[in-house]
Amino acid sequence: MGNIVLFMHTSLDGFAAGTKGEMDWIHVDEEIFDFGAERIMKTNTALYGRVTFQLMESYWPTAADQPGASKHDKEHAAWYKTVHKVVLSNTLDQATLTNTTVIGKDYAAALRKLKEDTSGEILLFGSPTAAHALLAENLIDECWLFVNPVLLGEGMPVFDGIKERLPLKLVKTHVFSAGVVCLQHERQQEK
Repeated sequence: MGNIVLFMHTSLDGFAAGTKGEMDWIHVDEEIFDFGAERIMKTNTALYGRVTFQLMESYWPTAADQPGASKHDKEHAAWYKTVHKVVLSNTLDQATLTNTTVIGKDYAAALRKLKEDTSGEILLFGSPTAAHALLAENLIDECWLFVNPVLLGEGMPVFDGIKERLPLKLVKTHVFSAGVVCLQHERQQEK
């Protein structure tokens, strides 16, 4: 059975994006790319909200072909072409997409079935609105949060829609030279 893993950047005060969706405060560099790539390359199913998916689709299919493409661009583009993508959307047409499953209105039941049918992890990339919907349905099993050393004051929260307490266990931390800290938590069953 697969686990859904939230993979997201956050500000120190818990926001995934600014008030207008801005993410220019997120720090990424080769060290963070390499760390994330090691984790991502072990996964063969990626989960996105529609907005994040459309951003990914506008870049990754041709990123490796661009002049001056970085090592990260080439590696991630190759992974993106082969990974099975699952998108939460009521508007996208699955028939126009390659290696992609679109899940609409009954997403909770469809994701429970996906978890049953998947061995390994299902990475939920960014997608704060999708994360909120999954948290409301108690579908997230693990969180990898990249905490950036910045306070936004307001914006789109990482965690929203939680209907009941969700106990977590800190599994691992990793501190990057730029001051970003990755916190890995697993969901715990309450006793």
